[in-house]
Amino acid sequence: MHAIVAESADQLSWQHVPDAKPGRGEVLIKVSAAGVNRADVLQAAGRYPPPPGASELLGMEVSGVVVEVGDEVTAWSAGQEVCALLAGGGYAEYVAVPAGQVLPIPAGIDLHDAAGLPEVACTVWSNLVLTAGLSDGQLILIHGGASGVGSHAIQIARALGARVAVTAGSPAKLKLCRELGAEITIAYHDEDFVARVKEASDGAGADVILDIMGAAYLDRNIDALAADGQLVIIGMQGGVKGELNIGKLIVKRARVIGTALRGRPVAGPSGKSAVVDAVAKSVWPMFADGRVRPVIGARMPIQQAAEAHRMLTSGGVTGKIVLTLD
Repeated sequence: MHAIVAESADQLSWQHVPDAKPGRGEVLIKVSAAGVNRADVLQAAGRYPPPPGASELLGMEVSGVVVEVGDEVTAWSAGQEVCALLAGGGYAEYVAVPAGQVLPIPAGIDLHDAAGLPEVACTVWSNLVLTAGLSDGQLILIHGGASGVGSHAIQIARALGARVAVTAGSPAKLKLCRELGAEITIAYHDEDFVARVKEASDGAGADVILDIMGAAYLDRNIDALAADGQLVIIGMQGGVKGELNIGKLIVKRARVIGTALRGRPVAGPSGKSAVVDAVAKSVWPMFADGRVRPVIGARMPIQQAAEAHRMLTSGGVTGKIVLTLD
């Protein structure tokens, strides 16, 4: 089969590689499209190796058609259109994935667009609901509101009845966030997000903050939290080491939570199969009834993966980038 091989951050080429084959409990998918994630960019640059045992190829989510199932797989059969959450291997013609990480295509969603859903849906649901317990009437601050994760998180938070504040870097991105349901939109280049959040909450602050920046925003995020608030850190675009003021944290009875999805085990109460199952039951109906929609910023042939990575790192795209295979 063919797959994208990363020789360096800028050299991604479409090459012959060994065929993917399903093992026990796995499904083999003929890939129609692959979603692009920042983790793929980091891996191509040598800064984010795949978990032990995972494919060395890039790609953490795909959509396509089941062509073969391994032993002990009963939930899926050849010919079904599906999408899947991966630990790696998605930038390829075929990929083998544990059956518990496979999802049906949501009703009414294009097969290619579905490739951009598993990673954001599982990331958002596992963090906002399964970890932070976001609920009706709470205020959430989402950094990077126009990103793939951010644009999905806005919609999920609104569907749960929460009030949504976001940060973004341009008028166009802020406009998109408002269209998706954000109530408070903050231009982070020009405005103080702490002051805006406090103003919108009568001085209380945000009940939940979903953060992709890490160290650069750590202290200010604590300032923006409400009493008993939760800061959920899912990215480190602003650095990996920051100084935490324990005094502020104790006074607010706040929690700082760092989470990652890719390295979780397949099974177990917090494993990827459990997250996928929760998403299928709770999020997929939101696509079916129109409360949530895919936000696809660009569709590109998979041979243009390097250009897709450049677009993602430049910040010039909103929502997800999807790589398609003819």
